[in-house]
Amino acid sequence: MIQSIPEALGLILTLEGLLVLSIGTMLGIILGALPGIGSTVAVAMILPFTLTMSQAPAILLLLAIYAGSVYGGSISAILINTPGTPQSAATCLDGYPMAQRGEAGKALGWATVASVIGGLVSAVVLIFAAPQLAAFALNFGPIETFALILLGLTCIVSVSEGSLTKGLIAGFMGLFLSTVGGDPITGEARFTFGQFQLIAGFNLLAVVIGVFALSEVLTRAAALRESEQTLVTFDGMVLPRLSEWKGRLKGLCKSVLIGNGIGVLPGTGAATAAFISYAEARRSAPTRENFGKGEPDGLIASESANNAVTGGALVPTMALGIPGDAITAVMLATLTLHGVTPGVRLMTDNPVLMAAIFSGFFVINLMLLPLGMLVSRLAAPILRIREAYMLVMICLLCTVGVYFVRGNPFDLLVMAAAGIIGFILRRQGYPMAPLVIGMVLGPTLEISLRQGLIITDGNFAAFFVGHPIAVVLVIAAIGMLSLPLLRIVKHRKRDLT
Repeated sequence: MIQSIPEALGLILTLEGLLVLSIGTMLGIILGALPGIGSTVAVAMILPFTLTMSQAPAILLLLAIYAGSVYGGSISAILINTPGTPQSAATCLDGYPMAQRGEAGKALGWATVASVIGGLVSAVVLIFAAPQLAAFALNFGPIETFALILLGLTCIVSVSEGSLTKGLIAGFMGLFLSTVGGDPITGEARFTFGQFQLIAGFNLLAVVIGVFALSEVLTRAAALRESEQTLVTFDGMVLPRLSEWKGRLKGLCKSVLIGNGIGVLPGTGAATAAFISYAEARRSAPTRENFGKGEPDGLIASESANNAVTGGALVPTMALGIPGDAITAVMLATLTLHGVTPGVRLMTDNPVLMAAIFSGFFVINLMLLPLGMLVSRLAAPILRIREAYMLVMICLLCTVGVYFVRGNPFDLLVMAAAGIIGFILRRQGYPMAPLVIGMVLGPTLEISLRQGLIITDGNFAAFFVGHPIAVVLVIAAIGMLSLPLLRIVKHRKRDLT
C-alpha cells in the first residue's frame, strides 16, 4: 500500500480533491462546535450526499467531517463551557477556566495544536501500522475491555476537586444513570417505572449538555444581578510559542499514544480516551495541582487523545471490518454502499484507494490548524454580545441541538432535568465531570463485565487467570487509585503534626 501513495496523492492533490477536503473539514468544525450535533450526526447528515460521488472523494468527505467535528467540539467547550460533542467534555475542565481568565485565545491555541498533532500521529499510525494494530486489538476480549474501563473509572478520583466523597457520589450517580433502560444482555427494562421513553435509556448528549451547559446558564443567570458582563474576552486564536512546550512534550506523546491505543479497541471511543488521558496527565504531570483551574496540560491531554482516536478507530474498521465506534460504523456503511468490502483483504484488493484515504486523512489533520483559526475568528464577534442575550442564545442552541439528534421531545425534558440537577449539585460543591464519566464508561463496563462472567461461568476470580493484559490493567487501576488516597493521608498526617 505504501508503494501506492504517490499515485494516491495524484488523486488528492487536484482541485476536486482539495475542495472536498477543505469544505468537509470546515463543515465538520462548524457542526462539531454546535452543541448537540456531534460527530455521528454530522457524518450521518452528509452520508446521502456522497452517494453520487466516486469512491475516494466520498470517503474522504466523511473523514473530513469526522476529524473536523471531533476538533470543533473544543471551540464551544472553551468559549461557552458547552461541549459541542461528548468527547469534548474533558476539554471544559481546563479550557473554560482559561477563557474566564481572559486567555480564551491561548486555550484555543493549545487545543488546536494538540488536536493537529494527535490527528497527524494517528494518520501516520493508520498508514504504517493498521494491520499490526488490528491484530493486537483482537487480544482484547470482554475481560480485557472490562479491566481497561475499570482503569478509566479511576479518573473520577483525580477530577474530584475539593471533596473526594462528593466526586465519588457524582460518579456513582453517573453509573446508575447509565443502567436505566433495556438490559444489554436480556433486553429486560430496568428502572423505567413504566415509562416507555426510558427503554432506550437517557440520551448521553442531552445529559452532557444539561449538566455542563444548562447548569452553567442557570449559575450565571443566578449571578446576573451581581454583575453584567460578556461571557469571555476573545479576539482570536493565539498559538503557543515553542518555548511554552518545554516540559509538555512527554505528556503530549503519552496522550497521543493513549488515544491511538483506545481508538483501535472496538466499542470504546473518543470520550473514553479523553477522560483516561486527562486522568493520567493529572496523575503524572508536574503541574497537576493546577488541573481544573485552567492548566494547558489538561487541554493537551484531552484534545490530543480524542483526536488521536480518529485514526485509531479506523484501524479495525478498515483492516477487520469491525467499527471502532458509532461514527466508524457509518463509515463502514459508506464503504459498503460504494462497493468496497472492508476486511482483511481490503488493503490488498484496493491499494490505491486505501493509500488515498490514509494520505487524505493526513492532509485533513493539517487543514485543522488554518481552518480552526478561521472558524474561531468568526466566533469572536458573537461573544461580545451582552451576557443575558448570550445565555438565551446558548439555551436555544442547546435545545435545537438536542432535539435535532433524535427528534424526541423527551430528550429536551432530560436536558432540562439534568441542567436543574446539575445546578443544584454545583451549588453544593459536587463536581460534574465524575457524573459524565460514569455515564460515558458505564455501559461498556457493564456489558464487558456481563460478557466476561458468561465466559467464566460466573467466576469473577477467573478473570485474572490466563488474561495477562487484564491483570496489568487492574494493577495500574489499583495504583492510580492508591496514589491520590496516599496523598490525602500524607496531607492529613502533616496537618496533625
